[in-house]
Amino acid sequence: MSKKLQRKNSSVLRRISIRFLKILIFIGLPVAIFIYNFQLTSIKVTGTNRYNEDEIIERLVDSEADKNTILFYLKYKYFMDIRIPFVEKMSFQLVDRHSVNIRVYDKRIIGCIDFMGDYLYFDKDGIIVESTSSRLDDIPLVKGLKYQKIVLNEKLEVQKEELFDVILNLTQQIEKQEIKADTISFNNDYEVTLVSGDIRALLGRRSTYDEILAKLKNILTEAEGRKLTIDMRGNTDYYIAKPEISSD
Repeated sequence: MSKKLQRKNSSVLRRISIRFLKILIFIGLPVAIFIYNFQLTSIKVTGTNRYNEDEIIERLVDSEADKNTILFYLKYKYFMDIRIPFVEKMSFQLVDRHSVNIRVYDKRIIGCIDFMGDYLYFDKDGIIVESTSSRLDDIPLVKGLKYQKIVLNEKLEVQKEELFDVILNLTQQIEKQEIKADTISFNNDYEVTLVSGDIRALLGRRSTYDEILAKLKNILTEAEGRKLTIDMRGNTDYYIAKPEISSD
């Protein structure tokens, strides 16, 4: 009787093993083919000035599943919200079985303020879009603003809303003229002072700063290596430049 039971048990185990093997082949083989045929070997990143290609890839490829082209594409195309500082959005293009193209859209930032040891970056509408402990070299630090309200992802409330239009005009011309602006300061009369390296330029209060910044670019080229304060507040082609006196 025990031998019959053993043979019966052996037969059952054999049938289970065969079924398990069939299931394994039925499921495992397509999975293996899927993994092998869609290995992600090429990611091309364009559009961003804030990050290099390796930095973007390192932030996105963070699991073994992300090394599969289809899974990676579907994850970020339809399911995953991407949150990377200074990145507005990304678009993904499936090129072939092994390649994906990524287009990165940077947030448009025009300035930052220093608040309690952190730098708060705002866009053309005055909305605070990022907060970091480090300073971006190509974004001017804006001084002289008086804040009524500071909340991330909300508009920065200052003493005069029109100041954001002034800052936008300044930063657009700074970018156009390729001027390195360290700080933009407003005094109580809303006159502008721009600091570029060792040059301190008094620009005054104007409706637009297009013409004066074009002139400042030429002056900065001529005055390179000097520590100067340049008074450009008058409507003239002649400006007074005084040496900066060291406080040391």
